[in-house]
Amino acid sequence: MSEYTRVQGIIATEANAPTTSTTICIPEPGANDVVVKIQACGVCHTDLAYRDGDISDNFPFLLGHEAAGVVEAVGSAVEHVAVGDFVVLNWRAVCGECRACKKGEPKYCFDTHNASKPMTLEDGTKLEAALGIGAFVEKTLVHEKQCTRVDAGADPAAVGLLGCGIMAGLGAAVNTGAIQRGESIAVIGAGGVGMAAVAGAALAGATTIIAIDISDEKLTRAREEFGATHTINSKGLSREDLVEKVQELTGGFGVDVAVDAVGRPETYEQAFYIRDLAGRVVLVGVPAPDMKLKLPLLDVFGRGGALKSSWYGDCLPERDFPMYTALFQQGRFPLDTFVDERIGLHEVEQAFDTMKQGKVLRSVVEMEHP
Repeated sequence: MSEYTRVQGIIATEANAPTTSTTICIPEPGANDVVVKIQACGVCHTDLAYRDGDISDNFPFLLGHEAAGVVEAVGSAVEHVAVGDFVVLNWRAVCGECRACKKGEPKYCFDTHNASKPMTLEDGTKLEAALGIGAFVEKTLVHEKQCTRVDAGADPAAVGLLGCGIMAGLGAAVNTGAIQRGESIAVIGAGGVGMAAVAGAALAGATTIIAIDISDEKLTRAREEFGATHTINSKGLSREDLVEKVQELTGGFGVDVAVDAVGRPETYEQAFYIRDLAGRVVLVGVPAPDMKLKLPLLDVFGRGGALKSSWYGDCLPERDFPMYTALFQQGRFPLDTFVDERIGLHEVEQAFDTMKQGKVLRSVVEMEHP
């Protein structure tokens, strides 16, 4: 292997073990690959899931994926970006050729692109990059279509979050849930993804936006910082009690859109019943593999509407990332408000602990480059 350079990065070597800072070898980019100098990368729950072996056991993993940076080198056939471009990385680099793309539904692309070569350790051990990106590293190697150009004047720590969790929540409300001006929405779970769904609904013009969580602190932030019009602390509430409280806020009907940003059977059941007849349920929280859902089939039939899963907020990076970057810069979408702390690369493990304690929406690694 012809090495491009050696850089420092954060890897997971075994399940439920602390991460390690080590030297990563970046190969020369293949024909359609690019090397990106990472400026900032958010610490996402998905990275923790990789570290703990909840996604696969194909260790070692190069963690990190919610990232923004500058293109430093390009392969011989790259046309999508150029050296010097400021980009947000994405894990849905659509192929344009699969059956979903040819049906005009690229958000469901079955054959997304990744770099043609693996990054490795110094001894040649191949690394699996988290979500095909691997961005807790000074530089990373990705496919050119994993790079979306946005305005170079934007804060990397803020716009990099569009690469995963914030886009997932925002898109769950706006794209999958198709929330409209004047409609009502309830979001169960006020973490980063749920808060982004609240902010997306506010941006779209929803007039009743209900944030539901068991943390008063999170609910206060949802109302004061992200646009919730009402909040409900659901701790200790039965499903029937929660339904009643939501109906009290919606003229007795329930919401037009209910977003489950937690991803548990009990929260999905709550979302199913707090909506209006013919309302839309959106599941964006990721369930564990062993979770099962049981609903009366007559209720599924009788309530009508739509039950949808939201993958990556049903986003199209080339359409959505530049648009939401512009809205952020105009002061119309609070991307920077999700950034609760800015940390160094060596602080990723501590950030996982902070995340598990529910203290932040996002910790963001800011890289120090000479």
